[in-house]
Amino acid sequence: MDIQGFLSISHDDHSQVIFVYLWRKKMTDATDTGFQGANKYVLDSELSAIVNISMKMEMPLLLKGEPGTGKTMLAHAISQTLNMPLIILNVKSSMKLVEALYQYDTLTRLNDSRFGDSTRDVSDINAYIKMGKIGQAFCADQKTVLLIDEIDKADTDFQDDMLDVLDQMQFDIIETDQTIKAKNRPVIIITSNAKKDLSDPFLGRCNFHHIVFPDPKMMRKIIGVHFPDLDEKLADAAIKTFYSMRDMDGVEKKPATRELINWIRALLAEPGFTAKDLINGKLPFMGVLFKKTPDYQRAQSIASRKRAF
Repeated sequence: MDIQGFLSISHDDHSQVIFVYLWRKKMTDATDTGFQGANKYVLDSELSAIVNISMKMEMPLLLKGEPGTGKTMLAHAISQTLNMPLIILNVKSSMKLVEALYQYDTLTRLNDSRFGDSTRDVSDINAYIKMGKIGQAFCADQKTVLLIDEIDKADTDFQDDMLDVLDQMQFDIIETDQTIKAKNRPVIIITSNAKKDLSDPFLGRCNFHHIVFPDPKMMRKIIGVHFPDLDEKLADAAIKTFYSMRDMDGVEKKPATRELINWIRALLAEPGFTAKDLINGKLPFMGVLFKKTPDYQRAQSIASRKRAF
């Protein structure tokens, strides 16, 4: 809106327009500062923007994408760049929400009461309460990054109840009738490999970003970060070969970025190996790229055919 348009509206609406303008400016400014990547993590402008907006809005960020696209490593990179402790909750299919909040060690208390050889006061239940990963993030004296990894492994009740806790930033310890309130709202990163659908209420409480697999141009930047002194011809040949092998028909588990990084590391460890070897069809260490037997056998067959020519 230009100044004439602003002046033409009614006086009562001025405050609303100013509020909307300032809110939009605040949200825009969030993309100009904050997290822009890390020493070993390259990200595009869209991912950078959604990370910073989520931190500004204090909303969890849900990340989806095929394995190996850097979902988990993003939380590590945010922690490193913003100098915040990282707390990781590895979700398991059998996990109950209370385990992520706190654990009451009834067995130790029973043993202490039975044998009487502990320095703990068995009448003090708090001595037997240990915070889970979400509880640790809430009780931390400084702002943390809370990574909730592979949320799709959990059942729907776990997912929805967990976000209730994260919305309220508090939970109750039933055994002591105590309410734990977050000292600082953590930066919350949630990952999913899409093994199970997430509920609509869950999705409605998160910001979302799908991390696509890097194209060759972005992959070249990633490899450059990990191998700054890598011969350019070898880098280009390795990336071209990697994408060619990745696009084989019928691959059950396609190699991801971490496999490419490890493969280049293996190539560099091979004495005298050059880009020319790759161009001429020498494809060693297929077991670094492919971890499933049918995929490995198919890759070996293709490598053998290339060497034959």
